[in-house]
Amino acid sequence: MKLIELTIFGISFSQTQTGAYALILSEIDGNRKLPIVIGGFEAQSIAIGLEKDVNPPRPLTHDLFKNLLDSYKISIKHVIIHKLVDGIFFANIICEKGKKQEVLDARTSDAVAIAIRSKVPIYTFENVLSEASFSENKYEKNKSKSDENWIENFVKSQTSKNIIPKNISDLSNKNLLNILKKLVASEDYEGAVKIRDEISKRKNK
Repeated sequence: MKLIELTIFGISFSQTQTGAYALILSEIDGNRKLPIVIGGFEAQSIAIGLEKDVNPPRPLTHDLFKNLLDSYKISIKHVIIHKLVDGIFFANIICEKGKKQEVLDARTSDAVAIAIRSKVPIYTFENVLSEASFSENKYEKNKSKSDENWIENFVKSQTSKNIIPKNISDLSNKNLLNILKKLVASEDYEGAVKIRDEISKRKNK
């Protein structure tokens, strides 16, 4: 399948969803945008990676990962956001040492943060872009109305409030575990803690 290169268009903070950000990737040879909900730490790491004049006194996790690869002479070739399942993006980091190539599974936010530090391309496939992207015209139209409200609505639709029912105390343990898996997979750790606490409370009774 043909690879489509993306670049970072911006990061938007959610005013109502604690710790939630929308990372917006842009198609280089087109006008489509790919929005991805990420956590606060990952958003900070990506933002710092984009700022050439900002150097943390101690390496962040993604800096450490990059330094570790460099020390073992492992190069990163590119990153691929290769599929979307139930609203969750999956990414691979393509690494190379000598003539040997390795594919590492990674959260999309981590893959992007590492791609920035390695100065390598970020790719996706047409089927992912077709399913989850929106056009620049649509973005500008919504932005002119209220960019903040538009971002808020998108983040809300992708985070725990859309996954967790109101009365979690009425759910079975099996249902709680299924919800917990979805929250962890979507990197919504705040919601995951809420479900974990409910499961722990039942065990302690």
